[in-house]
Amino acid sequence: MARSRAYIPILEQSRRHWRELALGAASLLLVLGAGIWLWPRPQPERTSAAPAIVVPKRRVTVEVLNGTQRQGAARTATRMLRRSGLDVVFLGNADSTAPLTRILARRGDSVEAKYVAAALGAGAVMVEIDTFRRVDVSVILGEDFRPRLEVHP
Repeated sequence: MARSRAYIPILEQSRRHWRELALGAASLLLVLGAGIWLWPRPQPERTSAAPAIVVPKRRVTVEVLNGTQRQGAARTATRMLRRSGLDVVFLGNADSTAPLTRILARRGDSVEAKYVAAALGAGAVMVEIDTFRRVDVSVILGEDFRPRLEVHP
């Protein structure tokens, strides 16, 4: 039988094509690998430079006194503080009105008072030791207190 030359290119393909294909694939992988290393990565967003609020390790007792002309401000502040895990044991009216909200550390621990201020979103922290009061922190709400509460249906 005679050999047909029409089928030789199909049956016996040149090895040169396989080399070109392998070199192309290797160069593509090299380019993709270099692209991963050279492509700029997104940087995480930086928040403000405010220090993190330290959560007290023990139960904090709080009294809330309304020093505003608005009725119900002490009750609103009590709800806000209780949602933050604070134990409000007394709420009532202050002796006089106050222009600014004050948070008084009664046992001398300003960390607890700072946590209360963060929960309220307002107030200047001061240390005024008063051992006759049976609370850790006293809050005297001032006219600057503007609560941010959820809308109820």
